[in-house]
Amino acid sequence: MDTVLTTLGLLTLVACSGLATRFLPRVPLPLLQIALGAALAWPDVGLHVPFDPGVFMLLFIPPLLFAEGWQIPKREFGNFRGLILVLAVGLVLATVAGLGALIHAMVPGLPLSVACVLAAVLSPTDAVAVSAIAGRHRLPPGLQHVLEGESLMNDASALVAMKFAVAATMTHSFSLPRAALDFVLMACGGVAVGVAFSWAFGLLHHRLLRWHEGHPVKPTVLLLLLMPFAPYLIAEHFGLSGILAAVAAGMTANMLDVKSSRFNASHLQTRATWDVISFAFNGLIFLLLGLQFPDILRHAPPPSHALGPPSGQHLPELFGAALLIMAALLALRFAWLACLTGLPVWLARLRGRTPAARPSLVLLGVGALGGIRGAITLAAVLSVPLTLPDGTAFPARDLLIFQAAVAIVLSLVIGSVGMPWLLRKLDGSAATAHEREERWARKRASLAAVRLLDTVPAALEPLADAAPGEADADALAAVHARVGHDYRRRLAQAAGDHRERRASHWSTHLEKTLRLQALQAERNELHRLRLRHQINDETLRTLVDELDRHEVALRGHGG
Repeated sequence: MDTVLTTLGLLTLVACSGLATRFLPRVPLPLLQIALGAALAWPDVGLHVPFDPGVFMLLFIPPLLFAEGWQIPKREFGNFRGLILVLAVGLVLATVAGLGALIHAMVPGLPLSVACVLAAVLSPTDAVAVSAIAGRHRLPPGLQHVLEGESLMNDASALVAMKFAVAATMTHSFSLPRAALDFVLMACGGVAVGVAFSWAFGLLHHRLLRWHEGHPVKPTVLLLLLMPFAPYLIAEHFGLSGILAAVAAGMTANMLDVKSSRFNASHLQTRATWDVISFAFNGLIFLLLGLQFPDILRHAPPPSHALGPPSGQHLPELFGAALLIMAALLALRFAWLACLTGLPVWLARLRGRTPAARPSLVLLGVGALGGIRGAITLAAVLSVPLTLPDGTAFPARDLLIFQAAVAIVLSLVIGSVGMPWLLRKLDGSAATAHEREERWARKRASLAAVRLLDTVPAALEPLADAAPGEADADALAAVHARVGHDYRRRLAQAAGDHRERRASHWSTHLEKTLRLQALQAERNELHRLRLRHQINDETLRTLVDELDRHEVALRGHGG
């Protein structure tokens, strides 16, 4: 009963925190939720929720990563795949090596492998927190897509790096070739599991779980919501990357869905449910972090004696070390982005070509501040083993947890202050690219519907043959321009005129059929534009959702 009440209380807090942002618009929602959690747990008689990293990873991470994999625009992901890969793998490895060496030098007596464990858990970023902090200041589309793709991919590389750093601490040995081979096998295996499962599920969905046109089946919606957990569990069972399996499953499911332009009313129900689940899970993640924070501070270890007993008397020195670590993370990220974007310019000049425009320092600053730490960092550091194989305590585990927790909060605070300030200095023209694409796609879809309406006489011949005797060609033309058909139908029904009611019913059915055909023509055109990469997934999703809502209303059911 206590667990149920605690869960209900936390979900209520998540909802209240979302409402509170209306009155505190300048406070990022993740930061507010962390503060609420810390306030609840700070007194000795406060709320204390035990944190099991395994349960946390299984319950929260697969659905959130699956949803991010589903929603990320695949066209932009392909366009920026090189930059995303270098950030998700190269920057993680550089952070583990560079930051690990710095932490090893900062803390006397701390083994290098343990310092690399901390560097590894600080490597993954959280795109959800970035979007929450940006708020009403829309990120430039290109940068947003890069940050989203990086956060999807670097979770796996960071956790694999952490795994090998922990193994090196416990066994006192490390083999770089073996680690590289294991990394490739885990990553490729996880992706293969996600793609295969999503493809098989899609096949069953279209062949065995088919429903009557326009009538969604709620069990199917429930299966779609449970879908992310299966590839994650399968991959983890075989020692592969469950995170990449969930991401690959989400991306594959979206690509399979794009290929089908058939109306599916359950899409609206599924997407609405996913939005609520994502909001609740993200809120719970940051509340749980806040709930752990007081205990982490109370058990803060002395930084200059990492292997000593816990103590809470060294907070100034610990926070100073945390600030230095955060400064190093930001500097390394900024330098990495500057080198990545400057290299093509340098190569173009070397070959005597006109280089492309180099990103401004403001844009690079936004990219550096976009490396906010979040849920994966907390779960990873709390999953560090308690003891070594010989039974002794894992070196400096309390220090690792403290520094990781403070880094999450510092990255949120620095980002919430610096990112909106920098975004105001950027040219807003780039942020309107999505709106221009959406307007263009809407125009193309409308033209497709108009082309279909031009062929109405031929398309509706079967219905015209079945029309009442009083109907003629003028009735077909009237269907196009009729505005007050609802009122005439109501009057006919009120008068009890059976002949008029029959004619009204036929013309209403004719108009409904015509509108459904026009909506399907729009949907076909939008999917064709997406398959040709003329629009991205976000534009397709926005406009198809509008068409689905119109069709659900026209069919007279809401699922």
